[in-house]
Parts: sequence; C-alpha cells; structure tokens
Amino acid sequence: MAEANAVSKTKKPFFARIKKFFKDTKSELKKVTWPSKEQLKQNTGIIIAFIIMVAIFLLIFDTAFGALVSFLPKLS
Repeated sequence: MAEANAVSKTKKPFFARIKKFFKDTKSELKKVTWPSKEQLKQNTGIIIAFIIMVAIFLLIFDTAFGALVSFLPKLS
C-alpha cells in the first residue's frame, strides 16, 4: 500500500505529461528520413498496382465460387 502511494506522488501532472508527449513527438519527427517526391510517386504507383492485382484476383475467385454455389442446388 505504501508503494502505491509513493508511485502516485511522483507522477507528473496531466498537462505536463501531454506537453512532454508533444515535445518528444516533435523531436522524433525531426529524426525521420522522409522520401523524395520521386520515391513517393514510385511507391504510390506500386501500391496502386498491387491493389488492382488483388482486386482482380478476388473478382476471379468470387465469380468462380459464386458460379460453383449456384451450380450446387441443381445437383440435388
């Protein structure tokens, strides 16, 4: 019980913790190596192409399984 009181007494006030959070966040963002405009365009194109490929893959399988399911009641 005494340990819990000791921990709560050393805890900083709420707004001081928020201020520290934003200060730490700002300092971490300064360390980030941001991509160049060309890298950003290239990576965005790759992501869009991948999304289109996955969409086509899902369309093919959805169509195939839909046809299979609609064919099953005809068998019984």
